[in-house]
Amino acid sequence: MKNLVLDSFAVLAYLQEEKGAAEVRSMLTKAKSGEVGLFLSAVNLGEIAYITERSAGLTKVHSVLTVLQALPLNIVDVNQEIALRAAHFKATFPIAYADCFALALADHLGGCVVTGDPEFEKAEKQVQVYWLPRKEASKNPDRSKKQS
Repeated sequence: MKNLVLDSFAVLAYLQEEKGAAEVRSMLTKAKSGEVGLFLSAVNLGEIAYITERSAGLTKVHSVLTVLQALPLNIVDVNQEIALRAAHFKATFPIAYADCFALALADHLGGCVVTGDPEFEKAEKQVQVYWLPRKEASKNPDRSKKQS
């Protein structure tokens, strides 16, 4: 079974029906049937929550969390091993720290990161990346320019 790690870009594309939503929906269907394992780091879950709260408020965060809990998606807590792998990625590449947790989890699982975030190009030789279509320009500053 192939392990796929969604980053916040992929989850938000799915939730907001943006480019790439159909591909993420297909991955969810495959996860439900057991064809793939679908994972999300708890750090990336937090990133989704803060981006949603900034753009739509706390009530929307609660509805997003309810939707995510119903999906065939394994939310993975951060342990010491994942934290240290993420730290290594952050020390090696100029990538947002939350993105490093998606990389670390994919590396740990022997899987690939699902994203459309161009930041992941920097680590593509270290961890396999499944590329979703990218948006031309984001209206949400948190989606187009992440804080490191």
